[in-house]
Amino acid sequence: MQKKLKEKILEAISSVLPITVIVLLLSFTLAPMPIGTLVLFLLGAALLILGMGFFSLGADVAMMPMGEQMGRKLGGSTKIAAAVLIFFLIGFTVTIAEPDLQVLARQVPAVPDLTIILTVAAGVGIFLVLAMLRTRLGFSLQHTLIVLYGLVFLLSIFVPNEFLAVAFDSGGVTTGPITVPFIMALGAGLASIKGKDDDNFGVVAICSVGPILAVMILGLLYNSTEVAYTPFQIPVVETSQDAGREFLNGLPEYLSEVFFGLLPIVLFFLIFQFIALRLARRSLIKIGVGIGYTFIGLVLFLTGANVGFMPVGYFLGQTMAENAPSWLLIPLGMVVGYFIVAAEPAVHVLNRQVEEVTSGAIPQKAIGLSLSIGVAISIGIAMLRVWLHIPIYWFLVPGYLLALGLTFRVPKIFTAIAFDSGGVASGPMTATFLLPFAMGACQMLGGDMLMDAFGVVAMVAMTPLITIQILGLFYQRKLARTKDVTEEEEQMLTDDIIDYTEEAAADAQG
Repeated sequence: MQKKLKEKILEAISSVLPITVIVLLLSFTLAPMPIGTLVLFLLGAALLILGMGFFSLGADVAMMPMGEQMGRKLGGSTKIAAAVLIFFLIGFTVTIAEPDLQVLARQVPAVPDLTIILTVAAGVGIFLVLAMLRTRLGFSLQHTLIVLYGLVFLLSIFVPNEFLAVAFDSGGVTTGPITVPFIMALGAGLASIKGKDDDNFGVVAICSVGPILAVMILGLLYNSTEVAYTPFQIPVVETSQDAGREFLNGLPEYLSEVFFGLLPIVLFFLIFQFIALRLARRSLIKIGVGIGYTFIGLVLFLTGANVGFMPVGYFLGQTMAENAPSWLLIPLGMVVGYFIVAAEPAVHVLNRQVEEVTSGAIPQKAIGLSLSIGVAISIGIAMLRVWLHIPIYWFLVPGYLLALGLTFRVPKIFTAIAFDSGGVASGPMTATFLLPFAMGACQMLGGDMLMDAFGVVAMVAMTPLITIQILGLFYQRKLARTKDVTEEEEQMLTDDIIDYTEEAAADAQG
């Protein structure tokens, strides 16, 4: 375990170091920041590295095995009604405790926090059931997504504008570091019953739509335009002791959030262990240790991100908008977005699962690069919106139309991975660094916070759907050239690239 933990921490260093260097360079050049704020950032970066290391190991040892075991058991059950109830309860209870959902609820003061939380949790629960039924009944993910997003954009015509950005953002913030590894593993367990590799993905994609529709429906019911947001306040830190106090003050909150976030998952697993799984004692001890690693990792990560990175994100956006030409926010945002997605904990989980499911035919580096390019584009667009006050609809509609159109051209597995990646990429780093960055710039440029700054999470959740499917097109053409096929045969390859990955797996075993 110690050797694996060391490997995970080294991997985390390589992920967090680039964005740390970028922030340091900006602090010495275009955006000089107070020493106290810089100390907060450096301490936060250290906590991020340790947190990612512990979390990644915990996800491998506990979260993924727990989800796969439960998904496999539920997937093979003949009691559909019981499976529906259990999946709804899992989605509902796990989402309620997702830390980023608390932030979302506070963005809509016209509606009570508890109402927002229960609405979003119900959306995830219902759509997790839908994802389970789709896998069991063999419905096409492509057609399911087209129908669901058709409903989203139909409803969006009638929803108050102030609710739109919050609704689309909710689809990203609810698929956070607690829910994503478990839900992805749950989907993998279900897929193992059906025997289709492309069904290993797509559960997160469907679950991301649920909160969007739920918040839109809530917006129709309230029909209120009194939505507002209280801008983030940068803490005053004058000494290293003040910096340490900020982290100590925030620690209890994140201990509580992570504890109550993991508790439903652990309780469901223990119930399954008692009723159906009956795993060996050694396996249970290993999973218990993994849960401990996950808990420690998430506490450290969320503390570092919220206390250390959030003030710096807001400060950089504010200072750059004040001291540099406004257009410079676009390339700077793209550079930050390109590197910061590697620091999202759930991204590493997705990358590993892709490589394992495809037996290395789709390497982690290819998915990681596509995600980085996608997030870079999304932050560039977000900064363009902040600068020119362009409505988010101008980008969401053509973006999703393009993403859905690509589903007719790319192999199924790339569509499933792409739509999962949107929820995975828009995690806590987006909420604690990129969103404050946009808010700081928006405030300095005199924009409307909800109309211009919010929607960053929605953009980050959208662009990877396009870039990863474009990666699928490249793989499709590469495979066609490798096999020296005709144009007609190349068209047939669009139906399923899994044949290739199965051949790779057989060669590896042989």
